[in-house]
Amino acid sequence: MLMIPDELDTPAVMVDVDVLDRNIARMASAMQTRGVKLRPHAKTHKTLEIGARQLAAGAAGLTVATIGEAETFAAGGVTDLFIAYPLWVDARKARRLRLLSETAAVRVGVDSVDAVVEMGRNLGTGVLDISVLIEVDSGHHRSGTMPDNAVNIARAAADAGLAVAGIFTFPGHSYAPGMPEQALQDEDGALAEASSRLLADGFDVQELSGGSTPTSLLGGGSMATELRPGVYVLGDAQQYELQRCALKDIALTIAATVVSRSGPVRGRGRRVVVDSGSKILGSDRAAWATGYGRLPDEPEARIVALSEHHATIEWPDGAALPAYGSRLRVIPNHVCLTMNLADRVSVVRNGSVEDEWEVAARGRNS
Repeated sequence: MLMIPDELDTPAVMVDVDVLDRNIARMASAMQTRGVKLRPHAKTHKTLEIGARQLAAGAAGLTVATIGEAETFAAGGVTDLFIAYPLWVDARKARRLRLLSETAAVRVGVDSVDAVVEMGRNLGTGVLDISVLIEVDSGHHRSGTMPDNAVNIARAAADAGLAVAGIFTFPGHSYAPGMPEQALQDEDGALAEASSRLLADGFDVQELSGGSTPTSLLGGGSMATELRPGVYVLGDAQQYELQRCALKDIALTIAATVVSRSGPVRGRGRRVVVDSGSKILGSDRAAWATGYGRLPDEPEARIVALSEHHATIEWPDGAALPAYGSRLRVIPNHVCLTMNLADRVSVVRNGSVEDEWEVAARGRNS
């Protein structure tokens, strides 16, 4: 059990640096063994120090979700960035992309003819410094074109002067019980169809980019040339419930204090309330999730209600109800939201605070 350092006031975001480094090394080793490039999604951690650790372990570059995130990491010395998002590049964003390309190699996601026409028009001569990857829908049904339409977008990109570097997809439907294996198959199928069509049309498909944390460590048969998992580095309650990580693999927890408690009342179970609500845990709860987060040191407990500054925890029968003032560790459901709510995180090793890291890309949502 990780001890909560005495010097921390609650609520506080803690990162166990030993677990963090182990997660980074495990994913890097798995990708090296398979001969696949690793480009971790930095929207999960938004921290320069974690990104530097991933690059030092062999990552080819970083993935980000916004130009703002890309600007933050480029200013921190990262020189290879993929904005894995179907950007609509107006004149303002074009100016920012041109400046960004002066210090980093930049690739941008697109999923429509309209988007590449607009991007080419606004980038002007800057098209020579930006390449695009075409997003295809592999089953998540969020963004991304159908694989059989990738050639039309590639032709429009080429006409606009943009280099087509390849294809990407996000198998986001892997975030459901029993779905990671199917999502991996769907990813392969979408990448295979789109790449074969592009190759037949004369395009040099350099990159087939895919991956998610639930699928990245499954098997070794994926045709992707690079993978972009994000959550693996910190872990969260969703990954634990999906059986994609163990409790020992979760590097980020919230230090919380018991501020209220009660025994069985009017049909309710035994409950405690801690000082860590949605403003630090985030409010995500998938339909299949068993609560709003988990407690690593009491796995049968469930967070049954969440408000801004309260988390109500139903305590298991047979386990001693924690006393007022007890300090508990809480695992958020979706760690990406927690990091975007925190200004800084406490870096902990063996029960002591070793450092404090700024969440440098927090709020860089555009």
